[in-house]
Amino acid sequence: MALPSHTVPTAPAPFTVSGGPGPRAAVFDVDGTLADTNHLHVVTWWEALRQAGHRVPTHAIHRAVGLASGDLVAHLLGEETAREEAEDLGAAHKALYAQYFERLSALPDAGRLLRRLAADGWTVVLATSAGGGELAALRRAIDADDAITATASADDVKAGKPAPEPVERALEPAGVPARRAVFVGDTVWDMAAGSRAGVRCVAVLCGGVPRRDLEEAGADAVHADPADLLSGLAEDPPR
Repeated sequence: MALPSHTVPTAPAPFTVSGGPGPRAAVFDVDGTLADTNHLHVVTWWEALRQAGHRVPTHAIHRAVGLASGDLVAHLLGEETAREEAEDLGAAHKALYAQYFERLSALPDAGRLLRRLAADGWTVVLATSAGGGELAALRRAIDADDAITATASADDVKAGKPAPEPVERALEPAGVPARRAVFVGDTVWDMAAGSRAGVRCVAVLCGGVPRRDLEEAGADAVHADPADLLSGLAEDPPR
């Protein structure tokens, strides 16, 4: 006797929003999501901390990448030390990291992914803790300015991730409500910010954070990297 067949449900495509046809926004974190920079941040933060007399293991720094500078220092060293040293430590990190500006590289197919989404009618916005010259260097590395409508950077918000403000600020130029947006990031801070902003959260593993941690932080879907997301679009065009 033939056994009854069972249909295994498939997860919805990552770039899916509710409400049918209409304007949609794809909001992207940058470091570790579109650009292969997380470990550069780890090394330069480690050196900035070392120079100031703080011994912090690199694995702890890695888990804090994605926080705004002052929040990262507070997370690693405590609020009191942050009040006294955050500004100097942040300046030291910026100076060390700036040495890499001309060598920053995008993750595979990052630019192609943004262009594909823009061609499919998505408003593409960046939401990042980077600002100024750092953001400019990242955008040069990604090389997809023609697909990017706007950027919400550290220069535009009072509170960085995991607060929802960077994602909420990114939705303003897109002119869409949270239910019409997807946020792509690589850290638990990204997932927390997106969840608090009420958007669909898609995580990528290329920043080095484990899948389980991303899911526990609010990821609705987890993919390998921008190339994996682009491949999914080729198979299942966004709706």
